[in-house]
Amino acid sequence: MTTQDAEQVVVQDPEKVALNKRLETSFWGLFLIMLGGWALVPEETIPEGAWSIGVGLLMLGLNMTRYFCGIRMSGFTTILGILLVVGVICGDWLDWGDLNGAFLLIILGLYLVLKPWFEKRRLFGKAEES
Repeated sequence: MTTQDAEQVVVQDPEKVALNKRLETSFWGLFLIMLGGWALVPEETIPEGAWSIGVGLLMLGLNMTRYFCGIRMSGFTTILGILLVVGVICGDWLDWGDLNGAFLLIILGLYLVLKPWFEKRRLFGKAEES
């Protein structure tokens, strides 16, 4: 067996796969509850950007739960969650709207710089490969 063959073998832990499925289902449930609540509350009572903050925190919460359960996190939803939260805080709430592009570039650049560190620790990837 070559090194390449050894890297392609994916060992799936059925318990972690099932746990990840439950976590994702819970995330979707919370998202739908938030969406329904959003539809019930008058638009003028909720601060601008609250929806993005809520979705971002849900994504980050899901990935933090995965991390503490020993399941690989999703790099896409982690970065997207950070971008949503930072974008609203800096753009809408602190009135730094001109800097949103700068923060986007900084966060994406940090991700690329730290990507080897993430890969070495196997933090991101498919949950089934945990």
